Amino acid sequence: MAWCEGLDEARVLIAKEPSKDGNKVEQLLSLRHPKSGNATCYLCVDESLQELHWFKQSYGSWFLGDYVCEDGRLYTATPVDPVFVLLPIFDEARMKKNDDPGKFRQVDEIIYVVGYPGYQHLSSIAESCMQVVCDVKDVGMTKFFRLNDEKVLKWLCLKVIQLKKTLLTLDKNYAARDKKEILTDAVSIVGEYLKEEPWLKLLCSKLSIDLQEDTKASNFEMHSSPMDNSFESFNHEQQEGKSEGQEKTTRNKRQTKKIKVETNSLNIKDMFSRATRRGK
Repeated sequence: MAWCEGLDEARVLIAKEPSKDGNKVEQLLSLRHPKSGNATCYLCVDESLQELHWFKQSYGSWFLGDYVCEDGRLYTATPVDPVFVLLPIFDEARMKKNDDPGKFRQVDEIIYVVGYPGYQHLSSIAESCMQVVCDVKDVGMTKFFRLNDEKVLKWLCLKVIQLKKTLLTLDKNYAARDKKEILTDAVSIVGEYLKEEPWLKLLCSKLSIDLQEDTKASNFEMHSSPMDNSFESFNHEQQEGKSEGQEKTTRNKRQTKKIKVETNSLNIKDMFSRATRRGK
C-alpha cells in the first residue's frame, strides 16, 4: 500500500478487503482525531471508517516479493463509529453561541475543513450517520443539518450501555464487580473519543460519574495490549532478550506487547484491555 500521497514507501496493513464490484475502493484519509484534534490517518473502505494501529518489534523487516521493506511495523485497521470522528466538525459548523442552538448547514459546507480535504470523501457517510445526533431540515431536494445536544447525549448514553454489556462478556471477574465500577470503565473507554468540553463532562454529569478517581490507575495500565493472542509470534525475540530477573517476575504473567496508535492516543481496544485487567 502507498502510505500517503506523494510517497512510494511500502507498508504492511491488515484491513478489510474492498468490494469486488469495482465501484468502491479503499482510501487513506488524514482527519482530525476527535479527542486530541491532531492529524490522524484513517482508512475508508466501502463507506466504513477504520482507524489505524501499529505494532513493531525492536528489530524487524518485511520481505515483499523481491523487495525488503526496512520498516517492520505491522499496521491494522479496525472499525470506528464515524459519528465520533464527525462530531467535532458538526459541533463547530453550527457556530453555537450561549443558548442559541446554532445554524443549519449543508453537509458539503460542514465537511469542508481547511487543511483536511479527507473529510470531503465522507459526504455520504456523514449524511447517513449524523442524522442520529442532528436535527434535519429538508428544503426541496437539499438537506440541512444542525447538531442537537440532547440527541448527542442520548446517543452517548446508549454507547455506554452497549459497552457495559460487552465488558461483562470480556472477563468472568466483571460479574462480581460493582455496577458503578463497570459504568466508570465504559465511560472512560467512550471518553477516549470525546473532547473534555463539552461532551465528556456532560456525559459524566448525566451518569453521575467522576473519572478523576481512576486517573492514576488508568495511567499505570496504559501500556497493556489488546491483541496479545494476535501478536504472540512477534514477541519471541523480545522474550529472549529479557534479563534473568525480568523473566522471574513475569514468568506467571501474560506477556504484554506495545500496540501503538498512529495518533499517539489510546485506541478503543487498549481501553478494553485496561478495563479487563482491572477486574483481575
